[in-house]
Amino acid sequence: MYSIKIEADFSSAHNLRGYKGKCEALHGHNWRVEVALSAAGLDKAGMLLDFRKLKMKLDRILERLDHKYLNGIAYFKKNNPTSENIAKYIYDSLKPGVSDLASVTVWESEKSCATYSE
Repeated sequence: MYSIKIEADFSSAHNLRGYKGKCEALHGHNWRVEVALSAAGLDKAGMLLDFRKLKMKLDRILERLDHKYLNGIAYFKKNNPTSENIAKYIYDSLKPGVSDLASVTVWESEKSCATYSE
């Protein structure tokens, strides 16, 4: 089995609805996103997927989130903008164009992250 990973980042603000604590107030993060792919085989060039192509796909998704108030984005009006739901949003957005997508991990700090996979 082969695996590759890329990382990217974005900055945004949010507040958690239905949460009692500091995070119910408006605050921001410098999020780090890790995308992992996994497959049994490689293409003719010996790659699972060209890193450059994967980075371009991820960057298009992160542009929707970067320097935004996440609660104002349609998906997060229905789903609380937790790290878990942000990971799922990115995964669901990438999946149609990335067949070997294994997981998306979203770090909200150096010590805290959430991962979504199917």
